[in-house]
Amino acid sequence: MTAQPPRPRPAATPAQAISAMDDLIAASMIGQQEMAQRLGLNVTDLTCFGYVLQAGENLLTAGELATRVHVTTGAVTGILNRLERAGYVTRRPDPQDRRRVRVAAVPSAVARAYALYQPYYDRLNDLFADYSPEEIAVLADWFTRATVLANAYREERRADEGGNRDGDGGGLADAGDAEDAEDAEDAEDAGDAV
Repeated sequence: MTAQPPRPRPAATPAQAISAMDDLIAASMIGQQEMAQRLGLNVTDLTCFGYVLQAGENLLTAGELATRVHVTTGAVTGILNRLERAGYVTRRPDPQDRRRVRVAAVPSAVARAYALYQPYYDRLNDLFADYSPEEIAVLADWFTRATVLANAYREERRADEGGNRDGDGGGLADAGDAEDAEDAEDAEDAGDAV
């Protein structure tokens, strides 16, 4: 298969690029909510499961998950309890430190998630085929740097508001905790309706 010459790209200003990014973020947020519902999870739990999948054989600790999802260690315990009850993860003792546990994905849950997401990733790969390796490198660099920027900005906002991840109730971690409590209540209500 020979590489196609790069397609001409329409000119865009930074403002237009930011607007396009905002549209992608909004579509992704709505999509994640729908995917989570199809898998019987809430968005925070699905995000944690996604990080477990991304880690592969390098099993994450609960603390590492809490850091990645930006929730408290107490909140991640609740998330892992729900994921374990739903059959998505198991906890394994850390071979180097028996006091810590590592989180492993359950193979049947991995299969369910891949069945749902793989057609979307196939379409993304088809889209990437329209770009040269150099363009894909620029996209990957931009996504990586924009993620670092977003995380740093969020941490600055938390610091300005006086909250912290394991702290006193001023940050997004508490919003996530409230979401988890609300999702648990919704799940109970749904169970009552069945």
